[in-house]
Amino acid sequence: MENSIRIAVQKSGRLSEESLKLIKECGIKFYNGTGKLKSTATNFPIEFLFLRDDDIPGYVADGVADLGIVGENELVEKDKDVTVLKKLGFSKCRLSLAIPKSESYPGIQYFEGKNIATSYPKILGDYLKTQQVQAEIHEISGSVEIAPSIGLAEGICDIVSSGSTLMMNGLKEVEEIFQSEAVLISNRGLSGEKRQIVQKLLFRMDAVQKGKKNKYVLLNAPNHSLDTIVSLIPGMRSPTILPLAEAGWSSVHSVISEDQFWENIEELRAAGAQGILVVPIEKMVI
Repeated sequence: MENSIRIAVQKSGRLSEESLKLIKECGIKFYNGTGKLKSTATNFPIEFLFLRDDDIPGYVADGVADLGIVGENELVEKDKDVTVLKKLGFSKCRLSLAIPKSESYPGIQYFEGKNIATSYPKILGDYLKTQQVQAEIHEISGSVEIAPSIGLAEGICDIVSSGSTLMMNGLKEVEEIFQSEAVLISNRGLSGEKRQIVQKLLFRMDAVQKGKKNKYVLLNAPNHSLDTIVSLIPGMRSPTILPLAEAGWSSVHSVISEDQFWENIEELRAAGAQGILVVPIEKMVI
């Protein structure tokens, strides 16, 4: 259908939850009950396909879905001809090499001539080539961590978030080879009508992401310090300054990245700022 688009989303798991949360924050309403594999939005021209994450790049490349939300690790591993439209900033993880905790690790040459178990043979193979290491790659799906303990391999290459799973299986992380986060991908052959709908969706996603990265700051300041305070929280264009009932004081309103605010908080207090409030921004359009 030219007047709507299809987006493929992981059917379960953390990536699915984060993806659907972002879409709902974009004001798009839909129903995704347990076990449901398709859904249509009620207020935006978009249909959802709930799929296995490793199938999503192929569905998008083949044009079954126009868009997809998938981890970069799966995208690079499947190596499909799609366009990456946007990094989404969630479901961050890393792909790492790990070995038994009892083993000493002198460096990447440890893996020369050894067996490595992984669900990501392409990413691992490409990395080993850059390091000029020759190893035997055993592709397995799921339960990669058990490979060393059953004698299948001397090491593994797998996704790591906190590292707790490795520790529970007597392994230690020794090399990070790839960093991943969720990305929005697109079929390369979208029609003009579908591209217009995609741009509307991207506009909403941008507004949500900018809101998350920034905060609305309100504070009271002595008038003689306003120039200093404005220089510390310049805002999108310039702060709003309103006089208080108490003579010689003003209220300053601004938008600032949360990281920048924490860097400047002591300087703001030193300049005389009081009653500082930091408020979340739901959406932000510049």
